[in-house]
Amino acid sequence: MPHDLAFQSSQQACDVCPIRSRAVCAHCETDELADLEGMKYYRSFEAGQVIVWAGDGMDFVASVVSGMAGLTQQLEDGRTQMVGLLLPSDFLGRPGRQIAPYTVTATSEIVLCCFRRKPFEHLLAQSPHLSGRLLEMTLDELDAARDWLLLLGRKSAREKIASLLVILARREAALARQRPKGRFAVELPLTREAMADYLGLTLETVSRQMNALKREGVIELEGKRRVVIPDFEALVIESGDDSDGGLPS
Repeated sequence: MPHDLAFQSSQQACDVCPIRSRAVCAHCETDELADLEGMKYYRSFEAGQVIVWAGDGMDFVASVVSGMAGLTQQLEDGRTQMVGLLLPSDFLGRPGRQIAPYTVTATSEIVLCCFRRKPFEHLLAQSPHLSGRLLEMTLDELDAARDWLLLLGRKSAREKIASLLVILARREAALARQRPKGRFAVELPLTREAMADYLGLTLETVSRQMNALKREGVIELEGKRRVVIPDFEALVIESGDDSDGGLPS
């Protein structure tokens, strides 16, 4: 079962939150942050725990503070497909919709900053900073979904794996309002089985391509989950993507 976290007061304050610059509250002013403080609480889940089942009611929305979760949808024949990832600063839930469209499962230990739905919706209607930022995040999510359609439909297995690593590196750097460059390290909060499911590949293909990237010096593997990227620009080339990923916002 999930459990509430007993953070120190310094960790609870919005102005020192590690995702403050990119979360839904990024543009909020002092009075709006105070309102959010009054309705928020933290919850943590271990890897493999279901945060919410598709079709269940949600009495909260949340920002991911740390960790990662996968969004899955079940087909009529019982198969499941991972259709998205939630990374730090991403928003879980949709104001105005109480039923969860996807099953959300922690793929690593994850911490959520939760807001009670009704008070949040009330504040959203009154706060242009909050509603504007949520719109920005929704449009960014739409762009990411379109990019992912390209990745799944047109890229090779090697490019898919490189693209996932590029996405994770860019997101981690963006939280520090930086661009990833040169030598860069990321924690991979997905097992190879989960990577295969998400990328539409077999486990054997993922292992083979990861080993090939390692053998050719594109990545270094430290333990099961830590990936060191000796030259980020070289990894971007391997991903088949010539864009810079945009400025941190």
